[in-house]
Amino acid sequence: MGIVTTIAPFALALIMLALGASLTVKDFTRVFQHPKEFFVGLICQLVVLPIIGYLLIIILKIPVELALGVMLIAAAPGGVTSNVLTKFADGDVALSISLTAFTSLISIVSVPYIIFLSIDLFDITYVEKEVSMLGISLKMFFVVTVPVIIGMIVRKIFNNFIENNMKYIEKISIGLFCLVFVAIYIEEWNSIVMFMTTAGTVSLILNISMMVIGFYVAKFFASGVAQQRCISLECGLQNGTLAVFVGTQLFGQNMIYMVPTASYALIMMATSVLFVMFLRKKTKL
Repeated sequence: MGIVTTIAPFALALIMLALGASLTVKDFTRVFQHPKEFFVGLICQLVVLPIIGYLLIIILKIPVELALGVMLIAAAPGGVTSNVLTKFADGDVALSISLTAFTSLISIVSVPYIIFLSIDLFDITYVEKEVSMLGISLKMFFVVTVPVIIGMIVRKIFNNFIENNMKYIEKISIGLFCLVFVAIYIEEWNSIVMFMTTAGTVSLILNISMMVIGFYVAKFFASGVAQQRCISLECGLQNGTLAVFVGTQLFGQNMIYMVPTASYALIMMATSVLFVMFLRKKTKL
């Protein structure tokens, strides 16, 4: 767990730096031009997803330790991966980027709030000492918000260079995401195997449920097919590195909380790729 605890903050900061480098001010102001789709995606991610996660925990009677891991991944917003896959799915990439930008910044408040609320609901008493909601928010500010701002400044100064190398930046972000989870699988394989059935089941149901819910809510409220595809992928692809970072800050070396996050990371990539392949095949017909 020592490796994961060490690399998670650096990996997350670099991922958010890469995200910032992909953003411009237009990605934030664009939402005022098409607010309906944006708020549909935002509500699905920040409100509906945690509620569905909580209901699945109750229905499936998930153990408390794993339950909090489920809420960790449910609280984490979408990451850079959703932008890449939205592009492959012929979805609304601009909407995807705007949602990722806003939810990433909002996460410094929403994630600690959802996690501390979950701790109260599940009556968990073994959180690391001297950890507060404000403390977690401040730490997230320095590894999430600050790198995004720095990335945007770099984009402003070196715009041509960043645009010409955006594909490499995206690959680096995905590579860092994979690195964190490879470290988890290597260090805690026995724990993952022990709880994989339970964690994998709830992760699979949560992932598919949110992709379906996102798709049909967007179908009802959004303006087109591209927006549906975008919102569906945004709801299904979570920022697992952020969930790992928050988990290590709260629970230190107690790795069991990371099992649902690790299983969700595998499942979301598989289901999302299958979803994209299905959409691309459907488009060609």
